[in-house]
Parts: sequence; structure tokens; C-alpha cells
Amino acid sequence: MARRFRGESHHKVDTKGRVSIPASFRRVLETSDPNWQPGDNPELVIVYGDHRRNFLECYTMQAIDEVDAKIDALPRGSMQRRMLQRMFHGQSFPTNVDETGRLVLPAKLRNKIDLENEAFFIAAGDTFQIWKPETYEVEELAKTEEWIDDLPDDFDPMQYLDGIGDG
Repeated sequence: MARRFRGESHHKVDTKGRVSIPASFRRVLETSDPNWQPGDNPELVIVYGDHRRNFLECYTMQAIDEVDAKIDALPRGSMQRRMLQRMFHGQSFPTNVDETGRLVLPAKLRNKIDLENEAFFIAAGDTFQIWKPETYEVEELAKTEEWIDDLPDDFDPMQYLDGIGDG
């Protein structure tokens, strides 16, 4: 299994759409790109499809290959396959990290999430997300607080791990 993205950080976005990627994220991209060699720039795929998403989802090459295999396993011509092909193939942007450790986000992607001067990166296992910081705070943190408020006071999230892999 490839390494996982971990953590969160804020980074400035310049007028050309260039934004630095956290160094630890770059290491994961390198180890998850089967074509990467020292001195090369690791590749990734940014998925911007799904009109309900207010963030960009960045997939390692290994993660996007796994998604592609699942899409390919669906019946050709099925609505599910067409929908996922549109999102993961048509509404995605293959790119790479530049020599200085930055991504160049085209205007279309920045406009999709209303990204201007600052980007918020948050890890999501074998993907990471790029958000406009204010949107993340309003949408995601509010949902999390609401979800946590509905749990009993003695709730321990570690219980979800109990029994995983048994049987």
C-alpha cells in the first residue's frame, strides 16, 4: 500500500494560479507515481467534476488507476459508467508538480471553487483536497460540528476500527 496523505495547511495562490504543495504531499505523489524517477516531477489527476463539490480532489496516479479499474468493471454503456467516466475522465485535469513544488491551477479550476489568494489543503487518505479556506470553514467544519453534536458524550471514534479485518 502506498503512503497516505496526512495533515492540512494553507498556501498562497499567485495571480497565475501557482500554489505550493505541502512537502509531505509531494513525497506521497512521488511514491504513488509508477513512472516517477528522482529528478522527475510527479504526476497527479485533479478531479473537479460533480457540481455539488466545492473543492478540487487530487488523486495520486495509483489512486486514479484504482478508480479507473472500478469504472472499467461497470457494464459498458451503463448510466453509472457514463456518469463516472464524465466525472473522472472528462471533468479532470491531469498535471504534474513543477520543479519548484507547485501546482499550476488553471482559471477554470480556480473559478469552480472561487479560489483567489489562498488555498486550504487537507489530506483524505490516498487523495487530498484543495478548498477555498472560507468555504471549508463554512461547509465542512459546520457539518463536522453538527455531526459531533449528535453523538453521545462518551462516543469514541476508535470503536469504528474494532473488528475491521476480522472474519
